[in-house]
Amino acid sequence: MKRATDAALTAHSYYEASVVRPLSKGALIGDVEADVAIVGGGFAGLSAAIDLQKRGLRVAVLEAQRIGWGASGRNGGQVIAGLACDMSLIEKQLGATAAKVVWDMSLEAIELVHERRRDFKINCDWQAGFMSAAISARKAQALRENVDSMHARYGYEQTYIDTNEVRHWIASDRFAALAYDQKSGHLHPLKYTLGLARAATQLGASLFENTHATTVTKSAMGYIVHSRDGAVRCKQVLLAGNVYLDQLAPRLRKRIMPVGTYIVASEPLEHNRAQALIPSRAAICDTNFVLDYFRLSADDRVIFGGRVSYTTATPMNLAQSMRQRMLNVFPQLNDVKVTHAWGGFVDITMNRAPDFGRVPEIGSDVYYLQGFSGHGLALTGIAGRIAAEAMAGTSARFDVFAALKHRDFPGGRLLRTPALVAAMSWYKLRDLL
Repeated sequence: MKRATDAALTAHSYYEASVVRPLSKGALIGDVEADVAIVGGGFAGLSAAIDLQKRGLRVAVLEAQRIGWGASGRNGGQVIAGLACDMSLIEKQLGATAAKVVWDMSLEAIELVHERRRDFKINCDWQAGFMSAAISARKAQALRENVDSMHARYGYEQTYIDTNEVRHWIASDRFAALAYDQKSGHLHPLKYTLGLARAATQLGASLFENTHATTVTKSAMGYIVHSRDGAVRCKQVLLAGNVYLDQLAPRLRKRIMPVGTYIVASEPLEHNRAQALIPSRAAICDTNFVLDYFRLSADDRVIFGGRVSYTTATPMNLAQSMRQRMLNVFPQLNDVKVTHAWGGFVDITMNRAPDFGRVPEIGSDVYYLQGFSGHGLALTGIAGRIAAEAMAGTSARFDVFAALKHRDFPGGRLLRTPALVAAMSWYKLRDLL
């Protein structure tokens, strides 16, 4: 059901319409050998492939669709410091010292994006700047407290913008306060993904598209990752398919839920008109639990995302409903058409913290990365790097994340989706206060 829904959601993606894909890598047919098999051809899997190949390990990447077909090629494009959860949760579980290590890795994740862009000459429309936006006085106060707290606890500098200054930064009356982060930013996610794939291939990794991994079994040499028409015999495995791992590791599926999120792109605006909307051209995300996020593309479109589905069902009249959300922020765009509407699924955890670890029921050398909870564009890259470190024998940084505790979603197979829908209805009501 999810894959069928996803296929429809990819049909009108601005990102797909604005790239020229290289020829398909082709499916895996027959058996191949590698040191590491990676399931998933998105940010995390490709990042791990790059670093593993640099370390001299042979890598085979299996992607069930096309490279970047999932969330990596369809997201909002925002490259943001931190995690989807508040850092206080990390401090509570791991302590202040380990939380600082996690925070620093989230900053390294942004630097890694720049490193990849520079080293592999990836043209992906990078634009510096990100703003958190509060829609009420209560939320503005919470935003101010967060800015002060992140400076005091982590030395992280942001610029707080109060109500009187908001209109200088965004041409909208919706927001009561902003926090500007100059280190974060945004890019064209599919261009970046395809650039990572090109880099991995140049380094010698084998990439197989349209290859759905069905099972992972142990063997004399290590493991076999099976697909319909072939298999990879390897010593280690990395599961980086997020919501698309199906039954490869059933225990892990209980700890994440697929959540649909949706995006539209406007027609190109006249440059000065676009610039007037967001003079800094920073990406913006409000601080609601069920949030809106938006930015300007390199060709002066408004890319506007938001609205979520916890049932995997695509909202009716998607383009129209998302356009209305855009007009709630920028009513002056009432004459502007929406030309593209698309979406996809992200994997959320109960506490919104990322979920990394090993799968001992299959084998101690089977690793996984999941649960980025909609905050993964930068974090997936560093996740791939620290997974590569662990597979090469240095697991200290990976084990910091693996120490985070996660719970299964309540309700079992039949009731957990209705339970989540009910919980999210409560959060939507809170956002209105």
